[in-house]
Amino acid sequence: MSIKLIKNNFIEAKQLLDHFINDEKNLEKIAQAGDLLVQVFKNGGTAFSCGNGGSMCDAIHFAEELTGKFREERMALPAIAISDSGYLSCVGNDYGYDEIFARFISGVAKKGDVLLAISTSGNSKNILRAAEVAKDKGVFVIGLTGKDGGKLANLCDVEIRVPHNGYADRIQEIHIKIIHSLIHYIEEKIV
Repeated sequence: MSIKLIKNNFIEAKQLLDHFINDEKNLEKIAQAGDLLVQVFKNGGTAFSCGNGGSMCDAIHFAEELTGKFREERMALPAIAISDSGYLSCVGNDYGYDEIFARFISGVAKKGDVLLAISTSGNSKNILRAAEVAKDKGVFVIGLTGKDGGKLANLCDVEIRVPHNGYADRIQEIHIKIIHSLIHYIEEKIV
């Protein structure tokens, strides 16, 4: 039973990945998001990223690969994951959990920057608030979503959706592949 369970996890992940990459529109959206990020960096802008739980880990990974390097030696790119625990607990305590990312965007982001907003449901209130504040400030929004895209879909300049209605872990598995593809795309275009 345990080996079958493990194998089924890989089979399900493979099926979802195959479904995602066989829809050419998904690949086009990744390229569109990559072009937007390259444009922002070339114009002196910064990429911000946010998410909850595993999606926060993905947001951190996105920012560290851009400020560090992915595959090729290149200049560091300005990217910040909204993830500092002291900051998050301060704002969560003073303004409520729904404001933890929005407050940072309000204080730090400027017009022409970009926010990578990650939500497997597309309905996380704190992600929606961050996207709303970003749009009000003239900050571009790239959304990584799942299911039907949720409310976040309508707040994005580019939405990349993993149309899976099962558990969030499968959506997150595709999200990290999207993030790696975006970073690789940026490195190829920006060097």
